[in-house]
Amino acid sequence: MSKKRVTILGSTGSIGQSTLDVIARNPEGYEVFALVSGRNTQQMLQDCLTFTPRFASMSCSQANSQLREQLDKHSSNTIVVDYDTDIAHLCQHADVDVVMSAIVGAAGLLPTLHAIEASKTVLLANKESLVMSGQLFMDKVREHNATLLPIDSEHNAIFQCMPETIRNQQGQPLSQHGVSKILLTGSGGPFRERPLSTFKDITVAEAVAHPNWSMGQKISVDSATMMNKGLEFIEAKWLFNADVNDIEVVIHPQSMIHSMVQYIDGSVLAQMGHPDMRTPIAHAMAYPERIEAGVSPLDFSTMKDFSFHAPDFERYPNLGLAIEACKEGQAATTVINAANEQAVAAFLAGKIGFNDIYAINAQTLASTNLNYSSDLAGILQCDADARDQAEQQIQARIK
Repeated sequence: MSKKRVTILGSTGSIGQSTLDVIARNPEGYEVFALVSGRNTQQMLQDCLTFTPRFASMSCSQANSQLREQLDKHSSNTIVVDYDTDIAHLCQHADVDVVMSAIVGAAGLLPTLHAIEASKTVLLANKESLVMSGQLFMDKVREHNATLLPIDSEHNAIFQCMPETIRNQQGQPLSQHGVSKILLTGSGGPFRERPLSTFKDITVAEAVAHPNWSMGQKISVDSATMMNKGLEFIEAKWLFNADVNDIEVVIHPQSMIHSMVQYIDGSVLAQMGHPDMRTPIAHAMAYPERIEAGVSPLDFSTMKDFSFHAPDFERYPNLGLAIEACKEGQAATTVINAANEQAVAAFLAGKIGFNDIYAINAQTLASTNLNYSSDLAGILQCDADARDQAEQQIQARIK
């Protein structure tokens, strides 16, 4: 059986590194075709020397030049190509079987669409693609007969608990498959029990210290505000053709149940495991088979309790905002994604406070005209305008 050749978008991030770990554990089944990243030259160099991809590319031109020089010194056969001109080629090349979409944020949309338009198997860790352009994105998946497999632990869990008919994305309402509810779990982040009166004092270091998961800074902040769960709510709507009322967020601090599906007969199916992204990555890479992920099974004799409760929207206003945007439509979700990316970047840079993230997101949504076309040009224009609005809000709040 021939090896599957994999292009990894966002290879130096946490998802990219976990993907490389799974590939390293299964060398008989997978090989790296291309690695794509931003500016972490040191990690990219190490990965190129270890996995010897055919191509590598970094979106930062200076980092790309440095990588080329370093690989030449090591007499590497990996070809370093320009990101702007060659990203489509790395996603659409005839020798590519699988594309891992793990670039964080809106920057991941166009490369992911390139892979879909070439009918590749796309492992989707970039939730922003669906948040920004859900209808267009899913239409293209069907039009090009691409295979779309979710990597977020929650959506991968839902996928595993869903009937085969929904996994095949046939487009009927959930109720026609006997499903009554998607139960989307979240840990509640590091501030689940912190007094609300102290939220204004939250530091960057506190916000990026997730209690259960090892993630990049942006996603860690999103988990602290629970905007990440709001974006996942929107993503679930598109992935599983769900109505807003079909999805319910449940706080589950232990992060052992990654999400659940409730059926009309009263059954609830749950997918469980340690909070380690290698599990959903390995599942999607091998689907419908199973491969080694390097993750130990749960030891139920040592597990003391599972607890669940409804989210407090006063504590997590960004979650409520995302759900309301999902009800409002595509332009609204594009706006909050763009605003949130700008606001979180400003928080990480020390320009604004933790509470300002929600204020900027809410005010950007309120002040942005949502009358945009639903094609790609309209989506990108909406994204750009929302970022401009958010930046104005940020400048007014800079410490």
